[in-house]
Amino acid sequence: MKPRVIEPGDKNIVGVKVAEIRKKRRIKQKDFLAHLQVLGMDISATSLSRLEGQHRLVQDFEVVLLAKALGITVGELLGG
Repeated sequence: MKPRVIEPGDKNIVGVKVAEIRKKRRIKQKDFLAHLQVLGMDISATSLSRLEGQHRLVQDFEVVLLAKALGITVGELLGG
């Protein structure tokens, strides 16, 4: 995977944490996408990349599903 070239955006506060945890656990993006889709979050690879790069807004229900997919609490995902 190529390293991110574009600086992180400012559209969300969870993207960096999602990417950090996913990479730390060595979960491939396509596997994470599949898990999110099973949970009911229909998101494309491009949208996930933009989310992780903080260039996409994240809806409240998506925060819950992202935390669930990563096996952490919403508070942990939000930095609490």
